[in-house]
Amino acid sequence: MSLTFHWFLPTNGDSRHVVGGGHGTPATASGRDRPPTVAYLSQIARAAEDLGFVGVLTPTGAWCEDAWLTTAMVSQHTERLKFLVAFRPGFVSPTLAAQMASTFQRQTGGRLLLNVVTGGESHEQRAYGDFLDKDARYRRTGEFLQVVRDLWEGKTVDLSGEHLQVEDARLARVPDPVPEVYFGGSSPIAGEIAARHVDVYLTWGEPPAQVAEKIAWVRGLAAKEGRTVRFGIRLHVITRDTGEQAWAEAHKLLDGFDPDTVKSVQAGLARSESEGQQRMLALHGGNREDLEIHPNLWAGIGLVRGGAGTALVGSHDEVAERIKEYHALGIDEFVLSGYPHLEEAYWFGEGVLPRLAARGLWRHPFAPTPAPAAQVPFTN
Repeated sequence: MSLTFHWFLPTNGDSRHVVGGGHGTPATASGRDRPPTVAYLSQIARAAEDLGFVGVLTPTGAWCEDAWLTTAMVSQHTERLKFLVAFRPGFVSPTLAAQMASTFQRQTGGRLLLNVVTGGESHEQRAYGDFLDKDARYRRTGEFLQVVRDLWEGKTVDLSGEHLQVEDARLARVPDPVPEVYFGGSSPIAGEIAARHVDVYLTWGEPPAQVAEKIAWVRGLAAKEGRTVRFGIRLHVITRDTGEQAWAEAHKLLDGFDPDTVKSVQAGLARSESEGQQRMLALHGGNREDLEIHPNLWAGIGLVRGGAGTALVGSHDEVAERIKEYHALGIDEFVLSGYPHLEEAYWFGEGVLPRLAARGLWRHPFAPTPAPAAQVPFTN
């Protein structure tokens, strides 16, 4: 099976420096270096499509542009690229979300993937009018996905749940194909929701031993539900012709971290209710030293950015080997990014992907299927 790679649309702005923010912290000033215009984001999307990325992830939150609107516009400048749209279930009704997804599928030729983000920060949720606590938000997500999936199957849905209520809900036209649902979360209730409802469980880039534990945990929960779940990982990448060049680039990014910004971001993230965010913080402890936490796995990004805070750093061959290592654990999908996103897409796409192809781990998803060799009759 060919590995699947996705890239990232920086709808919070892009830069040659790390654009911080997320999980309740505002985007850093570097996000204004390259504003997230439709023209620039479309340039990244077209590059990703050409290089062989299947889709692009867009974030959600007050710190970035709206994912639904942005991807709808960017989709008109691409042909085959899919859009992994992050959205929060508490902000729209499940019937409307199911309808929006169905419309997106028809208008783009089936290029929507959904990244369900329950929301780990109560203060950010309250800004949008959502006053549920974290566990209640996850229970609502379960009800939400139950309604959406039933609607996508063409069912008429009635639900009087703990948090959601719909009556005689039905879609005039169901999506074709049905969008796959991606989801992440490290708390016990997150694992339960993943096991019951999602297609792909996403983890942030922790060291392989910790990732293996998460995979075993979710796989076991899904088995109890009579389901199987695929697994993906969210990482940044800094890959160059040599390891020395890659680490020089990482150190350049680190040198650009203003100490006051690091202190402010770390203070904000320390208040996060997200268990996954706390696991990210534990990888570096706010310290600039000893940031290589596993061979070629660097925790420096997390000093100024919430959410995904680790990067694969090394030569193209080294990064390919780390991807192979994660794949051996059960990871089949990789959601990647790098600063700036246009240039780093080419470094990875032209440097690492051909090496994975040579190892038999990847094939360009948009390449034509080779025609079978012509059968030439034997003549004597």
